[in-house]
Amino acid sequence: MLAYIIRRFFSSIPVILLLTFVIFALMRAIPGGPFDFVGDKSLPKAVTANLERRHHLDWPLGWQFSSYVFGDDITEGVCARLAFLPGCDAVQASAGQGVSQGLIRGDLGMAMKQRGRTVNDLVAESFPISFQLGLISLALAIIIGIPAGVISALRQNSWLDYTSSFIAVLGLSIPNLVLGPLMIWLFPLTLGWFEVATWGAKPPFILGVFPTNFFTWTFWSHAILPAFTLGTAFSASIARLTRASLLQVIREDYIRTARAKGLREQTVMLVHALKNSLIPVITVLGPLLVILVTGTFVVEQIFGIPGMGKYFVTSIGNRDYTVITSVSLIFAVLLVLANLVVDIVYAWLDPRIQYS
Repeated sequence: MLAYIIRRFFSSIPVILLLTFVIFALMRAIPGGPFDFVGDKSLPKAVTANLERRHHLDWPLGWQFSSYVFGDDITEGVCARLAFLPGCDAVQASAGQGVSQGLIRGDLGMAMKQRGRTVNDLVAESFPISFQLGLISLALAIIIGIPAGVISALRQNSWLDYTSSFIAVLGLSIPNLVLGPLMIWLFPLTLGWFEVATWGAKPPFILGVFPTNFFTWTFWSHAILPAFTLGTAFSASIARLTRASLLQVIREDYIRTARAKGLREQTVMLVHALKNSLIPVITVLGPLLVILVTGTFVVEQIFGIPGMGKYFVTSIGNRDYTVITSVSLIFAVLLVLANLVVDIVYAWLDPRIQYS
């Protein structure tokens, strides 16, 4: 297993770098640039050229990517030794003006549209909030989805099954763009039950991500509505998947054998049926956790939550290449790690699954 994990880790690095380069190149291929406008006003050409030179936007694409990954000093050093390479004249012309230490040193770069702020600062500020929202939403989806799916499977074609299926389809049918404003109108504005806008926790966080006021109403009064909005559709998906998987498992021969041996029905369901039926559900939970933790842009915008989604959406409009590329990179890394964890959990749930 350890050899498999190490092999998967190193084989993922080229994939992540390739994905990063594709996003890096596509953003620069879109018409317009980060310094064309400040607000509604256009900048003088001399100022725009100055800013582009500072962020190396006047370099060829390959050297820009080299600066982002390896840092300015390494990139400029390579050009100093191999000056005959295409584009090295542009690199040497702005030598010593660099702002990037490179991904290999943990530097995600300087935000182009937020003066004096690095992407590391923005991520450190926004990721814990998105993580908290995503984790609560995932817990809500699991707590509602798995029991609902189990009840539907065990009471197939009963009124409980029909009711659960109807609610699941309804949850899948209502987009967050509709459900979020509906929740705001009904609970905070009409009933005055919960808070809306901003988030109920502020730094410092325990271990960098967990709020110190987690067990207070101040936190939950802000968290319940966005977590419910974000987790509703996913809980419906988990419920449907759990039902279908469990219905298939309880018809297997080994379930009939367990019943024939005289095992209690509760033991048959919990130990034999449910454990094996969760394998397809685990497949969904890995990528789902990444989607929730990195922040669902629509929900964070609706509820005014200062998470990663807010910065990502703003950066797309502002053409902030560094922020867009770095957030996409974080998403890719978390997705690779989540899939690796899913593979490990597979082997725990089903000992027949082995990795060589």
